[in-house]
Amino acid sequence: MASGRTLANEAWEALLSAHATTMKRVAAQDTWTEISIREYDVLYTLARCDEPIRISELHRHVLLSQPALSRLVDRLTRRGLVERQPDAADGRSVRLSLTTDGRAVQRQAGRRHARSVARALTARLSRPELSALEAICLKLAGQAPAPSATTPAAPRRPADD
Repeated sequence: MASGRTLANEAWEALLSAHATTMKRVAAQDTWTEISIREYDVLYTLARCDEPIRISELHRHVLLSQPALSRLVDRLTRRGLVERQPDAADGRSVRLSLTTDGRAVQRQAGRRHARSVARALTARLSRPELSALEAICLKLAGQAPAPSATTPAAPRRPADD
């Protein structure tokens, strides 16, 4: 029988392998014609914010280095998808938000992305397995578990917002 450390490392390797394989499948879809998957990640993160945020806040939610994120935000700003606004609390900083065009591009790509993710996951996992996967991932992320079937669910944002 594997030790706890060995099992944890095997689980970690399986998680990384599953992530890489699924990301390759999703990235290969025709979803990414107007924007890249990394650009979508930034647009999606900004779409989930109630107000403009600093780039340091954005950096906590995306898997890019700070310099790479800054360059990506510059490109999205030049394309008219993201706008910079002065930070009222700190004149040296700026806050980022989606433009109207950015929100439209994010929603359009988000709908295609949601379908692609659903196809990739439901092709391999049953509903109970998807529920278990969600619960495990939320637990690993330190987030509250999803409500059970007997608990009224709180309103959830659709993935394509």
